[in-house]
Amino acid sequence: MSDSQGWDAIDEALSGLYGHDAPFHLGTEHPWGLGGPDPLDGISVYPRESPRPHWHYVGYGMSELYEKESTNPEISGWGFEFTVRVARIVDGSPPPVWPAGLLQQLGRYVFDSGKWFAPGHTMKVSAGIDPDRPESAIRGLAFVEDPELATIDTPHGALQFLQVVGITADEFAAAKDGRARILLDRIAPRLPLWVTDTARGTLIA
Repeated sequence: MSDSQGWDAIDEALSGLYGHDAPFHLGTEHPWGLGGPDPLDGISVYPRESPRPHWHYVGYGMSELYEKESTNPEISGWGFEFTVRVARIVDGSPPPVWPAGLLQQLGRYVFDSGKWFAPGHTMKVSAGIDPDRPESAIRGLAFVEDPELATIDTPHGALQFLQVVGITADEFAAAKDGRARILLDRIAPRLPLWVTDTARGTLIA
């Protein structure tokens, strides 16, 4: 039996979407479990062509990747893994690193505060999430179940893939007070799969 059954369950879910395509994989040299700064042991990144070119980042580390340690048999770890989809230019460039840094920061927030995220939650960001675009209109985050990966069962309990979506200040204001899903559904026709695009403007009046 594998000693990384949780990790294997994530890989199996991704193989259902991407087959045997090998992703870019960003490993963590000094993970949280060994006293390091990064809660996620790794992040896999898949290039996508449709419905628009983007990178699909999937984290490993908010759930129980190796052994069952929590006392709740119903969920694995925090019960979710972060994902984010980021617009890409098809020019042969590797995936940008900043989305991985964003997922690590969100993981640190959860581990340090004990507060977790769920679909419908929002978070304001005080600075641009993309260091190459400090002028970006993206000034908030919304959380939704990843529309393609959804929720799976693992040997350590249920695991939801929780997608992080970058939204503008106007969109963030519209998403507060429990209206995040309403906002995301409203902009979905112009932002398929809720791809985060730090170059875009607001999609609501």
